[in-house]
Amino acid sequence: MASTLFDLTGRIALVTGSSRGIGRSIARGLVEAGATIVLHGRDEERLAATTEAFVAEFGAGVVQSVAFDITDADAVVAGIAEVQSRVGAIQILVNNAGVQHRVPLVDLAVDDWDRVLRTDLTSAFLVGREVARGMIERGSGKIINIASVQTDLARPTISAYTAAKGGLRNLTRAMTAEWAAYNIQINAIAPGYIHTEMTQNLVDDEKFNSWILGRTPANRWGTTDDIVGPAVWLASNGSNFVNGQVVFIDGGMTVVV
Repeated sequence: MASTLFDLTGRIALVTGSSRGIGRSIARGLVEAGATIVLHGRDEERLAATTEAFVAEFGAGVVQSVAFDITDADAVVAGIAEVQSRVGAIQILVNNAGVQHRVPLVDLAVDDWDRVLRTDLTSAFLVGREVARGMIERGSGKIINIASVQTDLARPTISAYTAAKGGLRNLTRAMTAEWAAYNIQINAIAPGYIHTEMTQNLVDDEKFNSWILGRTPANRWGTTDDIVGPAVWLASNGSNFVNGQVVFIDGGMTVVV
């Protein structure tokens, strides 16, 4: 008999920022594991294109989408209510949406600091809190926050992002402290340097690319597919006693000097 430990059949999963990149790959992995996926994004045109592609591959019965601003508390309440009314109770939440802003710390505008913190940290609080209300009532749920190697490390010019991802580690712990008793597992995945559309310019930078390859024991950039297996595990019954952890998916970058 085949194992059902990682089978997500019948579960509804919302992945924020899933119209491209890491979020899209995680969404694909969850639906391939049996989940009904709710794609999310603010760019409605790109979200519509991703939804169309998923429907063509997996069928309309297991693919839905929703667009709302994850940094706006009222929009989050309305967006989650729409999902639960139209699709059903959210049993898996992946807080993936995020932005980056590169500028030296002394030149960083307060508005840009606030925008990164709202998008990369506050949004996980807003969406996580709203989804957790239903999970608490039902007595089960999975929340996966997408952190970064910058949860542990720092580099010049990305101070707001580093602060947000460091905060996400402790938000994951705070959620665990308050919600684990309701059979909700909250964990974080911390990707290393992943080759995506958004990092293509870094891959193309010969000096930076050489630094990444030398700094990473696996001697390569990660791919979005590298994130899928851990995400499916943390969304499944296979992780039912895993709580408050940050799983680094970085080819070994954070364990060497």
